[in-house]
Amino acid sequence: MAVEGLRALCLALNLPAEQAAPVAAIRVGGPCPPSLAPRLQRGKAIIVRGGHDLTGRPLAPLDLSSVRRFAADCGLTDFAVTATGSPVLADHELQVAAAIADEVPGARITLSYEYGRCGLREREQWAIGNAALCPYAAHLADQAARRFPHLPLYFCRTDDGLVSAHYFRRYPLSCAEGATAALHRGLQALTDRQALTDQQTLTDRQTLPGQRSPHELGAPLRVQRGALHGTAWPTPEQAAAFGAPLTAPMAAVERIVRARGTAELDNAVADAQDEALARVISAGAAPGSAHIAATAVNPLSYLPDGLYRLRISARGATP
Repeated sequence: MAVEGLRALCLALNLPAEQAAPVAAIRVGGPCPPSLAPRLQRGKAIIVRGGHDLTGRPLAPLDLSSVRRFAADCGLTDFAVTATGSPVLADHELQVAAAIADEVPGARITLSYEYGRCGLREREQWAIGNAALCPYAAHLADQAARRFPHLPLYFCRTDDGLVSAHYFRRYPLSCAEGATAALHRGLQALTDRQALTDQQTLTDRQTLPGQRSPHELGAPLRVQRGALHGTAWPTPEQAAAFGAPLTAPMAAVERIVRARGTAELDNAVADAQDEALARVISAGAAPGSAHIAATAVNPLSYLPDGLYRLRISARGATP
């Protein structure tokens, strides 16, 4: 379907929990009681030896043979991998991913270090949730690409910003409440405009055929201006469609680093900034538009000296 005059299409989606696929979860770390085992709605899980502490010291050799047996026998293709200490050193998660790819060609693999938080359970739940949504995200991205084959596609993030279809396929959890975020953004923008004038704008909406609920909304990145007559207020679908394109490609990186001095910390920050810029380009930022939007460097309390949490966000412009 060709839509004259549009440069790109922005989709605002809420991804329903019932669409979550079964996940093969692999935790790399020490033994634990059943109450602390990986939590899954559907799928299979295993804990194997390995991991690092927050100084990067290995806790145990990585048990790749168990990883390979589990991957080959589990019968699943969506994997979530979490290793202790991976926000500091991701080597064991990367080795596990390589072993899975050897045993299960075409497997979709989420690595917890990409989320970056230092808490093992928090990262693990993020990885499992992201992996569970990957098949449905791929279906939605394929459907949109078939209907709008000549338009760049963007998806609204849950917090702020947009991501490309490629990024959405890889990190769908970042867009799990995209329609809700677009609705709030649209209502706020319309409220601000209402305070300035009684004549507001909201026309030329574009939605995917058959997807008019607040859970699956689309809008062009260029919204034409028209009047909201009298005191009429847009429907939630209209407000979300208006709010969807009122942002830009965004990506963030969070890491735990160990630095023994200012120079070492500066190098770690520079590396994280480079990664954030690469991510926002992957998220669909136009060439030359990517820039660092915010950098936060905080020492970690109650842990060995020299450990810092870095959070870097990058933004860019749509084509």
